[in-house]
Amino acid sequence: MTELLFDPFEPGFTDDPYPAYRRLRESEPVHESPFGFWVLSGYEDIAGLLRAGLSVDDRKLDPGPVRDQRDQLAHAGDNVLGMSMLDRDPPDHTRLRSLVGKVFTPRKVAALEPEITELVDSMLDEIETAGRVDLMATLAFPLPFAVISKLLGMPAADHTRIRDLSGLLVRTLEPVADQELLATVSKAGGEMTRVIREALAWKRAHPAEDLLTALIAAEQDGDTLSDDELIAQVSLLYVAGHETTMNLIANGVTALLRNPAQLALLRERPELAANAIEEFLRFDSPVQQTRRITLEPYTVGGRTIPPRSFVLACLASANRDPRYWGQDAEELRIEREQARNHISFGAGVHYCLGPALARLEGRVAIERLVTRFPALAFAGEVEMNGRMNLRGPERLPISV
Repeated sequence: MTELLFDPFEPGFTDDPYPAYRRLRESEPVHESPFGFWVLSGYEDIAGLLRAGLSVDDRKLDPGPVRDQRDQLAHAGDNVLGMSMLDRDPPDHTRLRSLVGKVFTPRKVAALEPEITELVDSMLDEIETAGRVDLMATLAFPLPFAVISKLLGMPAADHTRIRDLSGLLVRTLEPVADQELLATVSKAGGEMTRVIREALAWKRAHPAEDLLTALIAAEQDGDTLSDDELIAQVSLLYVAGHETTMNLIANGVTALLRNPAQLALLRERPELAANAIEEFLRFDSPVQQTRRITLEPYTVGGRTIPPRSFVLACLASANRDPRYWGQDAEELRIEREQARNHISFGAGVHYCLGPALARLEGRVAIERLVTRFPALAFAGEVEMNGRMNLRGPERLPISV
C-alpha cells in the first residue's frame, strides 16, 4: 500500500497532529480520503465551509461505512446523543438552541466571575499544600465540571465515572477504527443517557433557579421538545461544558511551560491574559475538528465534493495556516493582534454556544495559576489523552 496522505490512526498522531496537518495544507488542502470522507485543512476553505450553511445531520449521508459508524455512535441502545443541537439542521437546530442559549449570555456569564475566582483560589490552595500534583485532577477538570454542574443544577454525581463517560462520549466526534472501542463508546452513550434521565426526574421533584428546571418548564409548557431531545441537549451541555474548557486550561498551561519567554511575558503583563486565551485557543485548539455534510455539489479549492459527503474540517490546522497567520503561525505569541480570529469555536449557525464561559474560566484559572506560583514547572512527562478531536493531556504533572 502507498503511504496515506492523511492517516489519523497512525501512531503518534494524537500526541502531535500538527506535522500531519502541515503536510495536508502543503500537499492537498482539499483531500479525498480513502477512509470515505473529505478533509479540509486551510483557514479560508474551512471558514467558508462553516459559514456555507451545510448540514450536520448524519442521516443525510450516503449509505456506507461512514454513515454506518455515525449511526452506531449516535443511536446505540438507550443513547440519544444524536438528537442534540450539534446534530440537527435548522429549523430544529434553531428551536433547540433558542431554548438553551439564554443562560450563556455575556452578561450572565460575566456575573459568574467572583464565584469562579473563589473556586480557582480554593483549588490553588490545595495545589500549594501538595506542592506537586496532576493539574488535570486538581484544576483543569474539576473547575469547569463544577461550573457547568452548577449552571445546569445537576444533582450530586460520581465525578470519576462522569469523567470516564465523557471521555468516551467525545469519541463520537471523530472517526473510530477499533470495533471494540466503538462498542464501548456506544455503551457509554447509553449509560450517560440514563444518568441524565435520572437527573431530570430528580429535578422535576426539586425545581430550582437553574437551566435544568428552565428546560423542563419549556417542555412542560407545550414546547415541541420531546423527552429524548431534552435528554440529548442536557447531555451535550454537560459533556461539552467541561471537556472543552478542561483542554483549554491544560493545553494553555502546557504551551506556556514549553515557552518560558511567553510565560514570563504573561507574568510581567497580566493585562495580556484575555488575549493569551485567544492565542491558546488558536495555538492548540481544544476541539481539533468539526464536520459538515454536503447536500449538493460543493466546490472548494478547485475541487467539487459530491452531495451527501462527509467533510472533516480540521480547525486546528486552519488555526496554524501560515497563508492566513503568517510565517510564525507555528509559534505561541500571546501578544498576537489577530489571535481572536481563530475558528476554534466554529462559525456560522453552529458557532459554539459557550465561548464567553470558556474564555472566563480559562482566563481566571491560568492567570491566577501562573501569577501565584512563580516556580511553576513540569514535574514529569505530559501524557496525552489519545483523542483525535477533543485533544489534551490525560495527565499534566506540575510542581509549584
